[in-house]
Amino acid sequence: MNLPNKLTMLRIILIPVFLVLVLVESIPMHYLWALVVYLIACFTDTLDGHIARSRGLVTDFGKLMDPLADKLLVMSALVAFIPVADVPVWVVVVILAREFMVTSLRLIAAGKGVVIAADKWGKIKTISQMIWLNYTLLMLWLFPEAGWAHTVFVVLMGIVVATTVLSGANYMLKNKELYSDR
Repeated sequence: MNLPNKLTMLRIILIPVFLVLVLVESIPMHYLWALVVYLIACFTDTLDGHIARSRGLVTDFGKLMDPLADKLLVMSALVAFIPVADVPVWVVVVILAREFMVTSLRLIAAGKGVVIAADKWGKIKTISQMIWLNYTLLMLWLFPEAGWAHTVFVVLMGIVVATTVLSGANYMLKNKELYSDR
């Protein structure tokens, strides 16, 4: 197993550690440690992709597991934030539905020999999610009772929902020939 794939596996291994740190309140400064683990996991995502492309270490395993690891990390954070940050369930469902929809579309495309690369809207969605999830951990750690912090949290959540819906619709419209009856 090459280094980028090891970094991807590390990200997957960090998910339960992250969840324990978010959910177990008896751990001192648990939100700070959850933020640190989440930032490390995000960094491994950037690092594994850079190393794989720059050193010619792109593998089928990495093509499959890297996006899966990303989705598992984000989904874990979203589900954990339902009870600890009062993230509405409908927000989580919208985000998860988009991820399943786009992943399914990519599987259909792959079956037809077509690769659907991430586009501008998908990247904007990913960046907005990372900012919101990191901010949420920072808010829970530093400003759990501050009204202004909660307002920023809600605004960022709205941006994430909007970019999620826009990017999902964009993928479906741009690739409708893959699933239409024509």
